[in-house]
Amino acid sequence: MASGSAAPAAASPAFLDASALRALLPNAALLGHLESALPAAAPAVRAPLRQSYPVDPAASASLLLMPAWSPSGTATALPYFGVKLVTSFPGNSARGLPGIHAAYVLFDSATGAVLASMDGTQLTLLRTAAISALATKFLAREGARVLVMVGAGELAPYLVRAHLLVRPSIRRVIIWNRTAGRARELAESLKGEAQLQGVDIGWTENLDGVVGMGDVVSCATSSMDPVVKGALLKPGAHLDLVGSFTPSMRECDDEALRRGRVFVDCEAALEEAGELVGVFQRGLMTAGDVAGSLLDLLGGAGGQKEAVFRRSEEEVTVFKSVGSAVVDLLAAQLVYETHSWGSG
Repeated sequence: MASGSAAPAAASPAFLDASALRALLPNAALLGHLESALPAAAPAVRAPLRQSYPVDPAASASLLLMPAWSPSGTATALPYFGVKLVTSFPGNSARGLPGIHAAYVLFDSATGAVLASMDGTQLTLLRTAAISALATKFLAREGARVLVMVGAGELAPYLVRAHLLVRPSIRRVIIWNRTAGRARELAESLKGEAQLQGVDIGWTENLDGVVGMGDVVSCATSSMDPVVKGALLKPGAHLDLVGSFTPSMRECDDEALRRGRVFVDCEAALEEAGELVGVFQRGLMTAGDVAGSLLDLLGGAGGQKEAVFRRSEEEVTVFKSVGSAVVDLLAAQLVYETHSWGSG
């Protein structure tokens, strides 16, 4: 609902929790909104590299800030600006808690008034899965049949649902996690979802044994060491890398990038993604070897070159996402406008 003017402001700021966001951001609506709005918004919105502050270096815990705004007076200026506050506590897994928590605050760009605060964790889960699915729509083979889901954390079920939305030809999902019990639990929970009926959903303890089966291999881990070996990817596979967002994190080895035609969600990935930072430092690739961004795939005016999608059935493609404040802002826009117009 990219209207170009703010929805009617509520008397007091709205608070939208996780359940509200799930209701207001169904996959199909969010995918459609991002695909249509991102080409115009990305060049107009200013989104500095995320600011990261170590709050407990011994535990690798950090606070991240992701603001986004568009200068007023421009034809494509949004009537909103916003900021996401994120905490990353990797040690939370031992406590049975999510490692990432977040809050999002949306402001009126004309007055600076707070319009809404939202569950930023849920917003991140939904928009991250949507961005991965958009890339899969352009880069994965049309007849993809098998999805290998690497990681069984909070994001994994969102990725499974979103990938199957854009590739309904997928009939088998195989889940791997370092802790096998979590992979098994996720597989069992997904089997009960109505939209996944007819899909064979299973789990494995042997990632190397199933990576080569994946037409789409989606990774959402916090690994510091590569878990996906490029030599094992099948010809024509699409590798979706979501987990790493710092130079010290890596989900795949250099061979996966060397074999693949690489796209990124935004320019920040060239500086933040451990897979790319490492391969650049080792002199095996340069930034110029990256084929393009999501904006290029969408054909946006801000794209640096005309994107060519999958060039053959045998080509391996890679999409690396680190997260974008522009996408957060667009997702928050859709949430707020849908909520405000729906409530009168």
